[in-house]
Amino acid sequence: MKLRIEIDSNLEETEIIIKAAALTDEIADLQRLLQESKSPRLIFYKGTGEYYLDLSEILFFETEDSKIYAHTQKDAYEVRLKLYELESILPRYFSRVSKSTIANIRQIYSVDKSFSGTGTISFYQTHKEVHVS
Repeated sequence: MKLRIEIDSNLEETEIIIKAAALTDEIADLQRLLQESKSPRLIFYKGTGEYYLDLSEILFFETEDSKIYAHTQKDAYEVRLKLYELESILPRYFSRVSKSTIANIRQIYSVDKSFSGTGTISFYQTHKEVHVS
């Protein structure tokens, strides 16, 4: 694969063109990465403060007492959106794992499944876990 970057100060907007003989998995992955790089910027709330976190820091979003919280390794922040609204704007590496939880699949360390069909997701470098059905 060849990569060529052309700088043109007359352009009003950046344009990316991929020329290929066929649409391969590699090209589809590039397209997905480019689309995910335009991740939405969410505002997170804690106490009287507003925080602007990178989405890659978020382990999971969960509903608790009719509020939505975003959990990082060490903290939790309120998000003023509903889970279904988050689902529609979050990058593909976030997935609904239960009725009340959306998890960052890039942060999952392990999934323990029980015979009853439920499971527990553990995340890297934290004690936090979520239950899945």
